[in-house]
Amino acid sequence: MLIGLAGNEYALSPGDERDFPQDEAIRLIEAGFALPVAEEEIERAVSEPAQERRGKKPKAREAGDVVSDENHGSGDQ
Repeated sequence: MLIGLAGNEYALSPGDERDFPQDEAIRLIEAGFALPVAEEEIERAVSEPAQERRGKKPKAREAGDVVSDENHGSGDQ
């Protein structure tokens, strides 16, 4: 459902799903109150694959390495 809808036997909020007789479902869809729902989920491929990035990784010192080792000024002497 795109909108809230209540009847004698139901109270629906936007996003709720309910089976209606075909003629009633068509009327609700045409009025813009509902969208059709596929009975089985369809797996879809990604429209654009993620770009692969290749290249040299920066050296630890160039990448802003914040972990100090024994020889590079850890502050502990």
